Amino acid sequence: MRISKKATTIAIVNQKGGTGKTTTCENLGIGLAMEGKKVLLVDADPQGSLTISMGWPQPDELPTTLSTLMAKAMNDQSILPGEGILHHVEGVDLIPANIELAGLEVSLVNCMNREKMLKQVLDSAKREYDFILLDCTPSLGMLTVNALAAADTTLIPVQAQYLSAKGLEQLLQTVQKVRRQINPKLKIEGILLTMTDSRTNYGQQIDNLIRGAYGSKIKVFDQTIPRSVRAAEISAVGKSIYQHDPKGKVAEAYKSLTREVAANADRQRKLSSERAR
Repeated sequence: MRISKKATTIAIVNQKGGTGKTTTCENLGIGLAMEGKKVLLVDADPQGSLTISMGWPQPDELPTTLSTLMAKAMNDQSILPGEGILHHVEGVDLIPANIELAGLEVSLVNCMNREKMLKQVLDSAKREYDFILLDCTPSLGMLTVNALAAADTTLIPVQAQYLSAKGLEQLLQTVQKVRRQINPKLKIEGILLTMTDSRTNYGQQIDNLIRGAYGSKIKVFDQTIPRSVRAAEISAVGKSIYQHDPKGKVAEAYKSLTREVAANADRQRKLSSERAR
């Protein structure tokens, strides 16, 4: 019996903006593709930041986006294989998003099974990919709940600042609630500290604060993502950090994170295939 390939779906989530979700989604995804994995990135944010930073600067002009596919799922129409998927030169696929997704989020409220629409869209893709990464919107609304319902695991980028550490509580409560009510298999992949500056005492304090507060319950990745001007530029150039600044410390950091995430997914797959036996 051949075990069918089934993607590990990771929601990259934080209700606070500016924590490095999009940068992490793009560079982790392309990092996994560089390791030979088949990767689908999904822009689940009406602002379309991931779509723009991957080189489609006018997302509102794209004919088919995530909202098109979710609307089909809501209306029980079938989605064709590969429909709406864009191919990026660095070897990953993308389901783009634009402002239409904001309107769709509103209409989800009256839809039956409203938390599962994104999951329905992705179900057919799960057999085609090793990893599906969801770049979530900076809120805890219906789109984020859809992403958590579709995900196997969630990765939480947290900017190494005191206030963003406080917002974690609310996010973790949402994850718990989704786990209880909708998706009992949902795990937390880990907290990723972004925009860190280990040279300052303050940076070190925040690092210790988050590891101290959450490290016993949730994995906090050893690898942190340093603050860097070069990393801030990539959203304007449509390329990953590996192309833009391959020798820089951010590229190194994302490579190391990629290895950790890939190893984790392998472990989980082995565990579930052993349980299935």
